[in-house]
Amino acid sequence: MTALGALILFFMGYRFYSKFLAEKIYQLDPNFRTPAYEFRDGVDYLPTNKFVLWGHHFSSVAGAAPITGPAIAMIWGWGPALLWVVLGTIFFAGMHDFGTLWASVRNKGRSIGVITNAVIGTRAKGLFLLIIFFLLLLVNAVFAVVIAGLFTSYPESVLPYWLQIPVAVTIGFLVYKRGIGLFWPSIIGLLLLFTFIFIGTGLPLALPETIAGLPSSAWWVIVMLLYGAIASRLPVWTLLQPRDYINSHLLFLGLIVIYIGLFVGRPDFVAPVFNTNVPEDTPPLLPLLFVTIACGAISGFHGLVSSGTSSKQLDRETDARFVGYFGAIGEGMLAVASVMATAAGFATFEAWSEHYATWASASGGGTPAFVLGAGNLISNLGIPAVIGTTFISIMVVAFAATTLDTSMRLQRFILSEIGEQYNVPFLKNMNFSTVLVFLTCVALAFLADPSNPGSGGMVLWPLFGTTNQLTAGLSLIVLALLLWRMGRPVVYVVIPLVFVVTMTTASMVYNIMSYVQQGNILLVVVGTLVLALNVWLILEGMLAARRESNRPDIPSGPPHTR
Repeated sequence: MTALGALILFFMGYRFYSKFLAEKIYQLDPNFRTPAYEFRDGVDYLPTNKFVLWGHHFSSVAGAAPITGPAIAMIWGWGPALLWVVLGTIFFAGMHDFGTLWASVRNKGRSIGVITNAVIGTRAKGLFLLIIFFLLLLVNAVFAVVIAGLFTSYPESVLPYWLQIPVAVTIGFLVYKRGIGLFWPSIIGLLLLFTFIFIGTGLPLALPETIAGLPSSAWWVIVMLLYGAIASRLPVWTLLQPRDYINSHLLFLGLIVIYIGLFVGRPDFVAPVFNTNVPEDTPPLLPLLFVTIACGAISGFHGLVSSGTSSKQLDRETDARFVGYFGAIGEGMLAVASVMATAAGFATFEAWSEHYATWASASGGGTPAFVLGAGNLISNLGIPAVIGTTFISIMVVAFAATTLDTSMRLQRFILSEIGEQYNVPFLKNMNFSTVLVFLTCVALAFLADPSNPGSGGMVLWPLFGTTNQLTAGLSLIVLALLLWRMGRPVVYVVIPLVFVVTMTTASMVYNIMSYVQQGNILLVVVGTLVLALNVWLILEGMLAARRESNRPDIPSGPPHTR
C-alpha cells in the first residue's frame, strides 16, 4: 500500500500540478518554433518524436543516482527517504526539470549557464559555467566508478551491456536513415536485450584482479570514461537517442517487474520507518538527507540535460510538459523502487542492519543493496535470483552509462561555452575539449582516494550530491528571475529555491569540515571552490533582483508556426 500510495501521488502531480505549470506559469505555445527546427543540423539539433525524446531524457537523468542515493539514505530509515522522494519529485524536480527545458527552448536552446548571462549578467554566466563544469566532472567520476563496481560485482552484466550498443546503432540507422517506424525495431531490440541477459548469465566476463598494478575496477573506470568520450562525439541519432529509447523500455519493464514482485510477495519492511539507532559515523539527517538523495527528488544535473541536449531536440514546446515533468516522475518512481527494494528486499532485520552497520558500508554499498533487494523482490514471481540480479544490474549499468555519455557531451558543450566566454579558442575545439574532459574525469576518479585507485566515486558521493543540489538552486534562481521579468508568478519557484539553497549550503559546509578532519586536501579545495562560486552567484542573483524591476523581458522568440 505504501508504494501504491506513492504512485497515486505521482499520477496526481502530473495530472494536475504539471498542467497548472504548463498553462499558468510557463504558458506553453504549440506554435512556437523550437531550436530543433531553427538550428537543425542532424548532430545536436534534431526535431524528435516526444516519446523518443522522453526516452532519451529519462534515460539520461535516471542513471544510478536515483538508485544509489535512496539506498544510502535508508540508514536513517525508509520514512524520511520516501517522504523526500515523493514530495521532492512532485513539487521540486518536476517544476525544475520542466522549467529549465522551457527556459532553454525560449532562449534558442542555450544551456541554463548561458541563459544566466541574459538574466543576471556576464560575470554570473562565467561563474555558473564553472560550477556546472565541476558538477559534470563529479557526475562523470561518480558514475564511472559505480559502473566499474557493478561490472566487478556482477560479471554477468558485462557482455549484455556491450552487446546492446550495436543493437542501438542499428535501430538508429533504420529509423533515421531508412525511415522505418519505431515500433518493431524497439520490440526486437528489447527482445535482444533479454536474450543477452541469458547469454551473460551463462558467460560472465571478468578482468584479472590486477593489471599492471591496478585493480580491475580501476581499468573499468578508464574503459567507461573512454567509451563516454567516444560516444559523446557521435551524432545523437547514431547511439544516444536509440539506446536511450530502448533503455527506457528496459527500465520501465524493470520497474513494473519490481513493483509486481513487491505487490505479489507483499514482504514485510525489515528496515525501520525511522532509524533511532544509527551508527556513530553517520552524519546528521538534517541537512544531509537532502543531498544524499539528489536525483530522485531534485537534481541540478537534470537542468543541464534539459537545457543541454533535450531542448535541442524538442519538436513542439507543448512536449516540454511530457518530457520534462513526466521525466522527473519516472525518476521518482525509480527512487521509490530503490526505497522499497532496500526496505523490504532484505531477508531479515539482522541482514539489513549488517549492511547498514556503518556509514561507510552504507555509502559504498548503496547500488549493490538495491540490486540484491530488487532481485529478491523479482524472485517472488518465480524468476531465479541469479536471473533477477543480472537483469537489475544490467538495468543499472545501462542507465549509468547513458548518463555518463550524456554528461560527457554536456561537459564538452560547457567547455566550448567557457571558451567563448573568456575567448580561449582551443576550448572550442571538439577534439581538445573531449580529451580534456576524459583526462580530468580519470584524474578525479583516481586521486579522490589515492589509497584505492579508481574508487574515488563513492568518496565523492556527498560532494557530488551537494554540488548537484546547489546547481539546482542556482538554476531555480535563473528561472525565478526569468519568470519575474516576464510578469509570471514566481512563488512556485521561490519556495523550493529557498529550501534547496539553505539545505545544500549547510551540507556543503558540513562536508568541507569533514574533509578537513580527514586531511583530504583535494576535496577540501574542490568543495570550498564550488561553495565560494555558489555564494558569489547567489549574491549576483540578489543584486539582479534589486536592479531595474522594469528591465525588458528576455526575448522569447516570435510565436510563429514552423
